[in-house]
Amino acid sequence: MTHTSTITYLEMLSAPAKPSPPIPMQKIAVLRAHRPTLSFYRYLYGEVGRDWFWYERNIMADTKLSALLADDLVEIYVLYVGGVPAGYCELDRRHKNDIELAYFGLIPEFIGRGLGTYFLRWSIDMAWSYRPKKLWVHTCSEDHVNALPTYQKSGFEVYKQETIELNDPSILQWMDKKSKGSNECG
Repeated sequence: MTHTSTITYLEMLSAPAKPSPPIPMQKIAVLRAHRPTLSFYRYLYGEVGRDWFWYERNIMADTKLSALLADDLVEIYVLYVGGVPAGYCELDRRHKNDIELAYFGLIPEFIGRGLGTYFLRWSIDMAWSYRPKKLWVHTCSEDHVNALPTYQKSGFEVYKQETIELNDPSILQWMDKKSKGSNECG
């Protein structure tokens, strides 16, 4: 059994010219999680990605993920609403002259509250504060239906698409659980 996924790569070659959207009328804060614990990071990753086929960090060895999170060039920012984690973004600055928006999303209970556009722009502005030559992100066909259009509305442009076949038994087992309505990951 295999699964076909289409991955879309998007880039932004200059900071957005249009003004940032207004801050939503909610008690919100964005804080950097400096060297977050594995359990906190896996919580964020699992909650944000549970419905969108995020699996890579769930199957990554603890030692490898710990090393990644300890790298000062990998920045985790958490969006809080009323003191509760509502989403996160991960900026990967380890690439020379460019920054990858490696992960971005909201916890499901916070989707549809007008937070996504604000937080995405916040993330974009944070990335551009480092003055890279390029900011890039990728999304896939399993992601939220609005992911690709939201990235495009925010100023990202598609530069590549590819279709891949997944045949890893652990991934396919996870997908099978998802298709049966389970919330288990990994």
